[in-house]
Amino acid sequence: MALRAIVSVSLHEYLVDGAARVTEVNIDTTGNALARFYYIEATTPNSPIGLGQATIEKAQQLLVEGAQRSGQDVWQKVIKNYPTTTHAHTIEYRVADKQTLTNLYTSAEGRCV
Repeated sequence: MALRAIVSVSLHEYLVDGAARVTEVNIDTTGNALARFYYIEATTPNSPIGLGQATIEKAQQLLVEGAQRSGQDVWQKVIKNYPTTTHAHTIEYRVADKQTLTNLYTSAEGRCV
């Protein structure tokens, strides 16, 4: 994709079924394809009083580690519900960490005129 072909760049964050937070960058071009980059992470509930927050976070960490060891890390998988969640001419990439996604957005937005 040529940098001059970029016509818009957007950054979105949303929850999927209350189980995962998705941060997504969309790069639209003058062509007929949209590039979508995203990072997905498990959501951590907040303690209403703040006192038990460390316990909630530790339990979440243990659940994630256990799921990864057992191969049941479903919250990390991208699940598509065709045709509802897939659009023609969309190219999707999953990135390993949120900082990479943020860097991509900042770089692409700086090139968008």
